[in-house]
Amino acid sequence: MESRVERGQATEDPVTGAIERQTSRAPSSVFLGLALGSMAVSAVLKISGKDDWALFVGQCAAPFLIMGNYNKMVKQHGSDATSLPQGAGY
Repeated sequence: MESRVERGQATEDPVTGAIERQTSRAPSSVFLGLALGSMAVSAVLKISGKDDWALFVGQCAAPFLIMGNYNKMVKQHGSDATSLPQGAGY
């Protein structure tokens, strides 16, 4: 079963395109840094006895990594192939 979307078959709304244009400017290392930072802050909070805050802040690492992965895919492929000229990339 082939489920590939070919160039020109799908379009994104203007809001999604605007968000992706802005977020694609951020280097992928920003999201990795945010994830590592949240883990470090979580460890400090845990050591200082603030267990609830440590858990909350520590759980932010996974969403940051997911956002970084999405950011990387947008940079490489874009979500709306019709908005990019043929062969263009980030």
